[in-house]
Amino acid sequence: MKPGYKGIQRIVKATEFSIQGLKAAWKNEAAFRQEVVLVFILVPFALLIPIALLTKLILIGSLFLILIVELINSAIEAVVDRVGKEHHELSGQAKDIGSSAVLLTLILALFTWLSVIVDFII
Repeated sequence: MKPGYKGIQRIVKATEFSIQGLKAAWKNEAAFRQEVVLVFILVPFALLIPIALLTKLILIGSLFLILIVELINSAIEAVVDRVGKEHHELSGQAKDIGSSAVLLTLILALFTWLSVIVDFII
């Protein structure tokens, strides 16, 4: 068994580490900041549209998925940069694949929002 915190103390510490991660992403990642602004703009809009609760959840979930994937991408980039700044094909590949994951998530959110808006208008 891994030594460390147990019970409630483990949950509290894990929460503290997660908050540190969010602060680091906010401080160091411009894309994360831009996406957070997007979430703050679109979540109230999703809540105000007269659509089914589940549809609102899907809209908001697609936005939070962008943030989640961006955080994972930022973590990949940090690890790659920690290993070394010199160019390596696999390092570039890891960063490009992480970036592609963010792009696909943005496309998914765009299509989700467009589908709901078109369905609402029609």
